[in-house]
Amino acid sequence: MNHAILIIDDDTMVASSLELLLKRSGYRASSVHRPQEALPAIADKRPSLVLLDMNFTIDTSGKDGMGLLKQIMGKYPNLPVIQMTGWATVQLAVEGMKAGAKDFIAKPWDNRELLNAVAIQIDKFPAGHDFLGAGAGAVSDGEAGEDTSPFSAIVGESEALTNILDQAKRVAGTQASVLITGESGTGKELVAEAIHLSSKRAAKAFIAVNLGGVPPALFESELFGHKAGAFTDAKTDRKGWFEMAEGGTLFLDEIGDLSPAAQVKLLRVLQERQYVRLGDTKVRKTDVRILSATSRDLQSMVTAGTFREDLLYRINLIHLILPPLRERPSDIVPLAEHFLAGAKKRYDRPKLTFGREAAAWLRKQPFPGNIRQLQNLVERTAILAPATTIQVEDMSREQNTPTDKAFAPSGMTLEEMEIKMIKTALGRNGGEIAATARELGLTRAALYRRLEKYDIG
Repeated sequence: MNHAILIIDDDTMVASSLELLLKRSGYRASSVHRPQEALPAIADKRPSLVLLDMNFTIDTSGKDGMGLLKQIMGKYPNLPVIQMTGWATVQLAVEGMKAGAKDFIAKPWDNRELLNAVAIQIDKFPAGHDFLGAGAGAVSDGEAGEDTSPFSAIVGESEALTNILDQAKRVAGTQASVLITGESGTGKELVAEAIHLSSKRAAKAFIAVNLGGVPPALFESELFGHKAGAFTDAKTDRKGWFEMAEGGTLFLDEIGDLSPAAQVKLLRVLQERQYVRLGDTKVRKTDVRILSATSRDLQSMVTAGTFREDLLYRINLIHLILPPLRERPSDIVPLAEHFLAGAKKRYDRPKLTFGREAAAWLRKQPFPGNIRQLQNLVERTAILAPATTIQVEDMSREQNTPTDKAFAPSGMTLEEMEIKMIKTALGRNGGEIAATARELGLTRAALYRRLEKYDIG
C-alpha cells in the first residue's frame, strides 16, 4: 500500500529533505509549513502518519509543537504522529507521548532510524486501516473472511495465545474493565491497544501511561491535571490523563507499582466517575474505559496488604493472562520471521532467511525476556550475519553478548534484569537513545517510558 505521510515543519529545507527521503522509500510525502495549515492538510490528504516538528521558529521550547500535537490527537486520536525536534529532551518526549505521539526523533536524524520508526507505526495495522477513523471496521482488499481486525497485528497461532485473544475479542466491544497480566515482554500494551481499536471507543484517544514512572508527589497532577498556580511549577493549566482519555481508553501500565496513597486516589475516581483538577474547584465527570496491566501478582499483594482489594475488584472484571514465550514455542519461528521481515527492509538485506537448523534452534530457546528478547536477537543477527542464510552460530554468538547475559543471573527479578539490560546497552552506546533502542529491540517511545519508570538518567 502506498501510504501518505504529512510533514509539518516550518523549515522548508528540512521538509524538502524529508519529502525526498520518504518518496525514495515508496511513500507519498507532502508538507505544510505553518501550524494553522496542519488540520486542513490532514483532512485533505488523509495521511497514514504525521511527522511533526515540535520547535517552530517562533517558539523553540516545543510549546507550540505540543499545542499542535494535542489539537491533532484531539481530532484524530488514532493517527500515528512522530515528534521531531532539534532540542531533544526526555521531558519533551515523555510529554508528547502522554499527549498521544507514538515516537520521538531528534534532529539531525539518521535516515535509517527515521524510516524504521515510520515503518513500525504503519506496519502495526492491517491493509485498508482507516488511520483517521475508528479503525475497528477497516477492511482490506484481501480475500473474504481474512482477519483485518487490530488483533491481526498480534503474531502467533498457538492455542495458548489464541485462547487469550479470543477472550480479548469478546470483551473488546463491552465497557468492562480488563486487567492484563504476564511477564515483561509478553505484549500487554499491544493487546490493550487492540482491545481499544476493536471497541466502540476506537475513534477516541488511547492514552497509555506507565504508573511506575510517576513520582508520588506528581501523581495527582498527572491523573487529574492542574490549574495554573496550583503548585510552584504549575505555570499553565494542564489536562490530566482522565481528561486526555475522555470518551476513549486509559491504559494503566505497571499498576502494581502504585503507592498506597495513589491507589486510594485512583479508586475514588473509578468509583465516583468524577474528579477535580489540582488547585481547582470544578467537579468534572469522566467517561473513560480502564485497561490495566502488570507483571506482578496482585492477589499476592492484596494478601500482603500492599495492594487494595477493592481497587483490584474495580480493575479486574475480566482478567487476561498472557502466556510467556516458552509456553508457546510454536509461535517463536513465526514471530522471528515477522521481525526478520522488518529488519530486512530496514537494513537493506532482502535475501536474508533462517536456515533449517537455525529455526529448530530458536524453538528450543527459553527466552526469559520473551518477545522483546526474541526481537532483539533477530534484529542484531540481521545486522551482523555474514551470509544470506542465518545459521545457528550467528544467533548463538549473539546470545552470548553482554546484553543477553543481563537476562541470566539467578535471584534477579524480571524488573532488575530489565534495568541491568538497559543500563548495559546505554553504556555501550554512550547514552545514545536511538542506538540503544535499536540494540534492545525497542521503539524510542518504549525506551523513554522505561527510562522514566526506572529513573535512569
